[in-house]
Amino acid sequence: MLSAVVFDKEGNQKDALPLKEELFGQKLNLSVIHQYVKAYLANQRQGTVKKKNRVEVRGGGAKPWRQKGTGRARAGTNTSPIWVGGGRAFPPVPHDYRIDIPKKMKRKALLSTLSAMASENRVKIIEEIKLDAPKTKVVAELFDKMGMGGSKVLFLSEGKDENLYKSCRNLKDLKFRRACLVNPYDLLICDFLVMTKTALDSLTEVFAG
Repeated sequence: MLSAVVFDKEGNQKDALPLKEELFGQKLNLSVIHQYVKAYLANQRQGTVKKKNRVEVRGGGAKPWRQKGTGRARAGTNTSPIWVGGGRAFPPVPHDYRIDIPKKMKRKALLSTLSAMASENRVKIIEEIKLDAPKTKVVAELFDKMGMGGSKVLFLSEGKDENLYKSCRNLKDLKFRRACLVNPYDLLICDFLVMTKTALDSLTEVFAG
């Protein structure tokens, strides 16, 4: 049975906690993960880029010079794409890049990613952290003591904890998320997944129920 190492709030290793098979023991499905990542990255694009074509630029109207007799090339309008200040040929226009993914596929991608991390011993559990005020140094020292200094860490907690959030947001390689908002992409780009016990309970309740 899969398990995760448990650390206390001082960063000392205590024991191991068994992980539910429904959440961390699923078969790896690279196809579903690929489809999810492709859609996730596409959905981050704003699609608001816009350039003016020859109809939209200011100018045009009268023919710049007569058709023949000047020795110059024929020209019908100064909004032509070959003129400086003219419109652009085939310009980019606002575009919706969104790709919809079925809920079942999202869930399958998440479970598959969590299972892969658990099989590689990259899932760690930590006891609840209570801070009286934002203290980035305390959190940084905690993860250093856990042996994760310099690694990309995804830290999951449950509930709104402003002090903990503010303590984590200034650390370069640490990403803080609420357990119920975790997504496969965040898991794929991190080296370790660290979560509190309440976060694990919430994750299990939401996705393994």
